[in-house]
Amino acid sequence: MTSTRQNLKQIHVWQKQHDALAPKPGAVAPDFELYDVTGENPIRLSDFIGQKPVALVFGSFT
Repeated sequence: MTSTRQNLKQIHVWQKQHDALAPKPGAVAPDFELYDVTGENPIRLSDFIGQKPVALVFGSFT
């Protein structure tokens, strides 16, 4: 098996194991807490329930 095929197989195995834990489309996001940009004020996702839409962005901006 080529190195590329081995890597793809490893990725597929990893994805199959972890996809079961991923939220499904339309599911309610689990509550979590982060701090604002000053690092002083905690903000929970549940603070926004019924108030305004929240967009969660996962990625790098660098």
